[in-house]
Amino acid sequence: MIGKNIIKKEEIPGVVVRETLEEFSQDYELNYEQNVTLNHLARFPRYSAEDTEKIIEELESKIGLRHKVAVHIVDLIPQDLSDLRLIFAKEPTQISKEEMEQILEILNQYFTDE
Repeated sequence: MIGKNIIKKEEIPGVVVRETLEEFSQDYELNYEQNVTLNHLARFPRYSAEDTEKIIEELESKIGLRHKVAVHIVDLIPQDLSDLRLIFAKEPTQISKEEMEQILEILNQYFTDE
């Protein structure tokens, strides 16, 4: 991309991306990549934007997770400990089984099957 510079790099949840693309599509036509992204994000169940923000804050404050990991957990919605282990497989610091169970409890508080 000629003439474009990265100003800021930050992990953002999929629900925020979906909402942003939906708002953008009301005024402008989406390009191919944006359409593919929107279709992918609409396919899977997600937490609401408010719940996503609360969950990320809880994961960062109670468990001490990095923002990047908390966003991945919220986007992937792990169902059990094996799913969580896959998320933490490449993380430099490992967390205990009790902390993983706490993460699942936090996620289950907010998850509603639509």
